[in-house]
Amino acid sequence: MAELSKDLREALAKVGTSTLTGVLNRRGLRSMTLFDVWPLRPEQPPMVGIAFTMRFIPSREDMDGPTSTNRSRVQPQAMEECPPGHVLMIDSRGDSRAASAGDLYVGRLKARGAAGIVTDGGFRDTNGIFKTGLPAYHRRPSSPPSPIVHRPIDLQLPIGCGGVAVYPGDIVVGDRDAVLVIPPDIVESVAEEAVKNYEYEEFAELEVARGRSLKGLFPVASDEAKRDYEEWKKKGGKK
Repeated sequence: MAELSKDLREALAKVGTSTLTGVLNRRGLRSMTLFDVWPLRPEQPPMVGIAFTMRFIPSREDMDGPTSTNRSRVQPQAMEECPPGHVLMIDSRGDSRAASAGDLYVGRLKARGAAGIVTDGGFRDTNGIFKTGLPAYHRRPSSPPSPIVHRPIDLQLPIGCGGVAVYPGDIVVGDRDAVLVIPPDIVESVAEEAVKNYEYEEFAELEVARGRSLKGLFPVASDEAKRDYEEWKKKGGKK
């Protein structure tokens, strides 16, 4: 997918990962949510974008040490080539002993219009990253510089991140709860179903707050609940 429409981005951000995981599960897709990857700050905005991938392998002193002349240039290359509207997805092998990126790299991504950055390792300069305004997700903060542990080796190949296979072009959604990926060929139908579920759940939350029993309301809606929901929608979503 070359780009996401504004409406599709807004729909995915609105429904969030909790609703999306339910929709994906009903389609048999149960391995789409990254494990042990968290928002840099809970108050950061939600993230929706297209996956642009980078892979790390373990560093080695002769290749990545402070006197080496063989240092990889793949990492800064990623910051210059990750397209606007994309999320830089980094395979750090779940290793957060050294940073996967810092505030200058993330600032460059933000300036170029990226939608976010995700690693199953750690970020350094986290206050600076938060100030850029770019949604960022990692395992935990990590101050040591990348070459101590990581060597960036390639871009735009399938990777593993947070225990999930991520392919270039996958749709990435992140919020306070999780980060997940959606195959691009089904994202529109997934979003459409998720919006319907989200709107029904809004109705159900109001009904529960008014004292209604969950029986026949959620997770399986009775005919009565469906009729009440349709009436609620006709009134503009207000009781």
